[in-house]
Amino acid sequence: MTRLTLVQARTIIEAALRKARERGYPPIAVVVLDDGGHVKAAAREDETSMFRFDVGLGKAWGAVAMGRSSRALATRARENPNFIMALAAMSHGRVLPQQGGVLIRDAGGSIIGAVGISGATGDQDEECAIWGIEQAGLKADASA
Repeated sequence: MTRLTLVQARTIIEAALRKARERGYPPIAVVVLDDGGHVKAAAREDETSMFRFDVGLGKAWGAVAMGRSSRALATRARENPNFIMALAAMSHGRVLPQQGGVLIRDAGGSIIGAVGISGATGDQDEECAIWGIEQAGLKADASA
């Protein structure tokens, strides 16, 4: 299995930030985690609120912990809210089931991390995460 490198994490962040600026989205925070849920790199643009890092972290952490995008977790929350509430309680509130948390897969399909973005809409956050991952030469998994 491949490991997520710091160079890849920084590439993801820079590409995601560029995409947000090109699209005219509000300022965002980008958090890149490795496959163990540890922060590999993060950036918070000027003018983002103090919670944006934490929201991005919750999206990415839930995705990598459950092996599913935060979009998939949001779907699961609508279908089975008790499961997500229990998951949030067990994780001490670290799981945030809202679009914008995208799994990072290597060429073989193994999960090597996740990206969580917060600041724009969930769909816009997800778009920037996917773009960043792809610009780093990795596979983005935002499937529901």
